[in-house]
Formats: sequence, structure tokens, C-alpha cells
Amino acid sequence: MELNDPVLVHWFDWDLLSRLGIAAVLGLLLGLDRELRGHAAGMRTHGLICFSAAAMTVSILALYTDLGGQRMDPLRVYEAAGSFIGIIGAGLIVFNRGQVHNLTTAAHLWLAAVIGIACGAAQWPLVAIAAFISIVMLTLLRLVEPKGRNRNLDSEAADELDEQ
Repeated sequence: MELNDPVLVHWFDWDLLSRLGIAAVLGLLLGLDRELRGHAAGMRTHGLICFSAAAMTVSILALYTDLGGQRMDPLRVYEAAGSFIGIIGAGLIVFNRGQVHNLTTAAHLWLAAVIGIACGAAQWPLVAIAAFISIVMLTLLRLVEPKGRNRNLDSEAADELDEQ
């Protein structure tokens, strides 16, 4: 079996540290809103997903470069991340008495993975814009949403569930 050449460890690889460190910090910040609101996936979950997506991206890009692009498709990182987040998201989403819970949290985990992939690829403008817009959507838009809004999908179905 042919292996890629090992990457020697230097004292500090600032580029790698910035890619992974920024992903970890942004993941924690993205999860802060969910944590403060008591949702199932909080800071640690978002931080780990964002960090691991960045590490996976750095690894696949390094392997792609080392192997000269042969036998590899770096875009499969998105496939793997999408499948994994889909499994986690499906486990989070709960349908109870005509209401869907944790849908925003599941979507937010996907966003954390995408931001992590962008950090791993050092796409800093994309990282900054995505992080800013997501924080605005989670915090400021919550202030605009009507309080006590009926989130039942079907009030008749909810009534039937209550009767059972």
C-alpha cells in the first residue's frame, strides 16, 4: 500500500492553528445561543462539529495536494458532513402534539459544519459573512418573531392527539 509522506511537526503551524482555532471558537459562539435557550445541541456540540469539519477539510486538502489529486475528490467532504449532520439532525427533531421541535437547532448544526469546512479551506470572507449572518438570524430575528405564535402544524391533528 502506498502512503503519503508524513507531515513533520513544527513548533507551530500558524496557518493550521488559525484554521482550526477559528473554527472551534466560531462553533462555540454559534452554539452559545442554543445553549442559553436550553436546546438539545449547545456550545460543545456546535464547537465539536465546526472544529471536526475544519479538521476534516484541512486533512482532505492536504492529502489531495500530497497525492497530486489522483484517486481523490475533495468535494466528498461535503457528502460526508451532510450525511453525518443529517443523522444528528434527524435525532434532534421531535414531532409532538402537532408541533415540530429542534428544527432550527438541526439546521444550525448544518451551518456549523459548513462554516467549519470553510475555515478548513481558509475561505475567510465566507467564514466572516456566514458567521455574522447566522448570528443575526438567531438573535435579532428572534426579537422580530411574534411571541406565542401558534406553531401547530395542524390544529385538528393536535386536538385528535389530545383526545387519545
